[in-house]
Amino acid sequence: MSVLSVFFFFLSFRMKLIALFLFSVHMNLCVLANKYSRQANELESGDQNVEFRIAKLNQVWEKALRLQLSPVKQAELHSDLKIQEKDELNWKKLKAEGLDEDGEKEAKLRRNFNVILAKYGLNGKKDTRPLENNFLKDHEGVQDDFEDPRLEKLWNKAKTSGKFSEEELQSLHREFQHHKDKIQEYNIAMETVSRTEEIHKNVISPSEMEIKEHVLHEKHADLKENLRNINQGFERLRRLSHQGYGQDSEFKEPRVLELWDMAKMANFSEDELESFKEELKHFEAKVEKHQHYQEQLDLSHQKLKHVEALGDKEHMVRNKEKYTMLAEKTREMGYKMKKHLQDLTSRITKGGLQHNEL
Repeated sequence: MSVLSVFFFFLSFRMKLIALFLFSVHMNLCVLANKYSRQANELESGDQNVEFRIAKLNQVWEKALRLQLSPVKQAELHSDLKIQEKDELNWKKLKAEGLDEDGEKEAKLRRNFNVILAKYGLNGKKDTRPLENNFLKDHEGVQDDFEDPRLEKLWNKAKTSGKFSEEELQSLHREFQHHKDKIQEYNIAMETVSRTEEIHKNVISPSEMEIKEHVLHEKHADLKENLRNINQGFERLRRLSHQGYGQDSEFKEPRVLELWDMAKMANFSEDELESFKEELKHFEAKVEKHQHYQEQLDLSHQKLKHVEALGDKEHMVRNKEKYTMLAEKTREMGYKMKKHLQDLTSRITKGGLQHNEL
């Protein structure tokens, strides 16, 4: 073998070693990038110091704690974040299987997340609403600010009509509050859809925009359906404010009443509707139990603050233990109730709602 051949042999061998080394470095960097990217978005399930497996949900929860939301609001937020977490983890599995090609499920999750942020004043926007009063305690503690002149007028009429007992007035107030929340969520969803459309118009080519048309149509159909439900809900409140609760009223809780109205419009047989009604009775009992725990949680929090102010360490420890137990129980019940609500709503939708035009 000539000297030149030996030189080229070693040169070729050295180049192969360099290529192998570069490939190894590249693979290690990819693994590290994937690892840190995953860790940035999804925390290890074995970490016992965090509430949620998804980093952004933990950030929201920590912010809520720093802002010292009321105990009831914290429990409600925790339930909403738990449902968001479950939906996002399910979506990640779907995405890995290529089942969200148009990105609509991802967009819906993003809208839901924005609704949660705005609902609890965690979206960075200045909250000009008055400080929260807990309307659960008694009628005198009811907060009457519904941010809508029409609702204010109806509520004031109902309060002074003499057609409602104290218990009925509290039930009616929950209906008004639920209606206010629906309007807020609708406005947030509409704003999110409009912002998404504007972004797409600026960055997506005309051919890609055509592909997205059916997705946009579905979004607008959802908004239209939500607006229809809001209008129907307002008509119900208007009727109640004038007439009071009838003796034949099926349910008392706003969310249950809404589900029952939706079910009566769905393509259910008489037997299916009767069966659904029985299930709604069980669900209403669950809602009322959750309501009771919310009241107890708020009272426990007030008592704990009172004991802390007195500096009674023995009673403070005992009250803190009770408060922590009630908070955990309220969160757990809230999650189960909201998941049950989600399942019931899905069943009605799959039953085939008759979308009558207004």
